[in-house]
Amino acid sequence: MKRSSFLVAVALALVASASTWFYMNRILRAQQIADAAAHNRPRGNLSDLYPRWLGARELLLRRRNPYSAEITREIQQGYYGRALDPARADDPKDEQGFAYPAYVVLLLAPTVRLPFSEVQIGFRWLLIALAAASVVLWLRVLRWKVSCGTMCVFCVFMVGWLPMVQGIKLQQLSLLVAGLLAGCGACLVGGWLLCAGMLLALATIKPQLTWPLVLWLLLWAGAEWHSRRRLVIAFAVAMLLLMGGAEMLLPGWPRMFIQAIGQYHRYTQNQSVLVWMFGAVMGRILEAASVLASAVCLWRMRAEPATSAAFGRAMGLVMALTVVIVPMFAPYNQVLLAPAILALAWSESSREPILPVVRLARMAGGVPLVWPWIATIGLSAASLWLTPELRQKLWPMPFYSNFMMPVFVFGLTLLHSWSPAPRNLRDGAARE
Repeated sequence: MKRSSFLVAVALALVASASTWFYMNRILRAQQIADAAAHNRPRGNLSDLYPRWLGARELLLRRRNPYSAEITREIQQGYYGRALDPARADDPKDEQGFAYPAYVVLLLAPTVRLPFSEVQIGFRWLLIALAAASVVLWLRVLRWKVSCGTMCVFCVFMVGWLPMVQGIKLQQLSLLVAGLLAGCGACLVGGWLLCAGMLLALATIKPQLTWPLVLWLLLWAGAEWHSRRRLVIAFAVAMLLLMGGAEMLLPGWPRMFIQAIGQYHRYTQNQSVLVWMFGAVMGRILEAASVLASAVCLWRMRAEPATSAAFGRAMGLVMALTVVIVPMFAPYNQVLLAPAILALAWSESSREPILPVVRLARMAGGVPLVWPWIATIGLSAASLWLTPELRQKLWPMPFYSNFMMPVFVFGLTLLHSWSPAPRNLRDGAARE
């Protein structure tokens, strides 16, 4: 990359990322505070880590059941500032129960004796570090060699990507899971299958985000069992240790977890991206079609070695599929799209021969990807002139592409995975 082009790219990345953080801290937060005051809606620490941390603390230090109604009320007092009142129509519907596998407490065990304010600060910086590190790890998985300057630009964009910023602000464990999956992929590329299996097991703290990749990697390992069996063995042993350790701490926790998941979906009424966009019937049909098309594509790629670019594309496809089919549509889950987006960017930068209609589709798909930055830059520049009335109307603008972007990325990734990679991509040639 030429020096002038590099400086322009750095400036653009810094402006775009800074605008996202400014929007989150000054515009969106102000709107949320005003809306909460207008509807007498409670606001506490609003940290998605807090319910898991409090549940872990109570289980490990006081042997209290984190799935119990009493703990849920205590969580609400910290998360919202008071317990929710079903009689109040404007109170939040998300009860913030402990809807995680019990073995998540083993990951949080080192923090339970610390004040939550300190845990918050440390976890926030951990997520920022993971955001930048995940770029390096996914580039390795995809076999895309770039200069240090280009890598830094990608890292800045990642730290200022709207789903990532939202996840960092909310201290969402989805970002930790995304980092663990990136580490798993990098370990597979490096031949460290035992480490990869352990990281994959740890990522199951959010099973709904990891089960598609778990199934794919088990299929991949089965295709060359003799050389890849260590991945399965490490994953199985790690899962047994996690689940067995949780059972010792809280006997019968799987039944409680299943009940908590049922309650979570009842009070959040979450839907998949496809169901939200196309309705229940058509959405389910598209989900099934997406799974089937991906399965056919992945079956063809099951023998690919972890050191190939095709393997990285397969991981990107599975994670993009996950985002569009799981019954969760929060923007922060879209951090799982990172490898698919990077794979498409590499394909585009390589100038590989593709049909004009495909290139046009990629250009169309790029619009919802960059739209949040366009919107946050515009809103940040106009912030001095944003009256409360204007802010009320304009604050959702960065989220307008929230549902379109995952569908575009998945569709383009599926199309890209069906076609064989050009020789320069298969060989992992250096490109910027």
